[in-house]
Amino acid sequence: MSTDSAWQSLRDRCDGLDPDDVLVTPGDERVFAVERTAPDHVVVRFREGGERRLDRDQFASLAERVGDEPLALDDLPPGVGPYATVLSLAPQYVVDETERLRRVEADAEPTTSPFLRSQWAVRRPPEEVHDDALLVADVLERTDVTDREALSAEELVDLYVLLSDLQWGADDLRRDVGDDLLDHVGPGGDLHGTYGTVARARREYRQLRDEDEVLDALDDAGVPREWVLGVDEEKLDVVIATTDLEEDDVYDVDGRYYVQKTGVEGEAKRSHLQGLRNRLAELDEDEADELRDEIDDLEERIDDVLAAG
Repeated sequence: MSTDSAWQSLRDRCDGLDPDDVLVTPGDERVFAVERTAPDHVVVRFREGGERRLDRDQFASLAERVGDEPLALDDLPPGVGPYATVLSLAPQYVVDETERLRRVEADAEPTTSPFLRSQWAVRRPPEEVHDDALLVADVLERTDVTDREALSAEELVDLYVLLSDLQWGADDLRRDVGDDLLDHVGPGGDLHGTYGTVARARREYRQLRDEDEVLDALDDAGVPREWVLGVDEEKLDVVIATTDLEEDDVYDVDGRYYVQKTGVEGEAKRSHLQGLRNRLAELDEDEADELRDEIDDLEERIDDVLAAG
């Protein structure tokens, strides 16, 4: 940041976040949390991708750029998103109605960053995971997804949205269940269930020490500094966003199209779910017995496959 007081106010905002608070980056909405702050950086952890260090110098470059003119947030380079999100926590900056990050006067009315969310606001509760699973099961029962060329565009949209919602919610729930399982699985042991087996595993997360420490260690070991020095792509993104440097000056840009979910028709989902519940409630005893027989047959086939293996 440009001044010690501005940097300290940003650190104070980061340190004052609740444990359940998470942040999302503009546009692509990558979810991350602030782990800790230090005199010259902020450490964040992404839900996907692990820890990342955000340097004070990069915040200073972005703050200077925003001080000159508002920064449009609709198409930021990936490396800039976390900086813009964290900077929006500071009282000197707001996101206006045109989705631009801008600096405000010191006596301006305090605002809350639109990128600050409660963890539960970005995590699907278990009952919604159940409902999404039920909707996906219904689509798979009524549709031959192995012949997708025969499906209409609307059917493909529905399938894609439902699978996306289910994946998001199920992955959150999987992580929560995994955390609970750590209390049950001992080191080097396996835990068996009806559908599979889990074991305790260890993944190490690394964070680079301060640059001076790293360079001193290299010098002590007789390693030339130029062996490890190079262009930092994430810092380069901030430079592109804050200077006249163009992206295609330093990157070979290859555009690729993909499908992005931009909306969910919640009322339609609720209506169809109620219809499924009504159909299940209307099953007579013979239909229920038939369904149980089908399940028994399926279990027998699974047992036969497992025995053969």
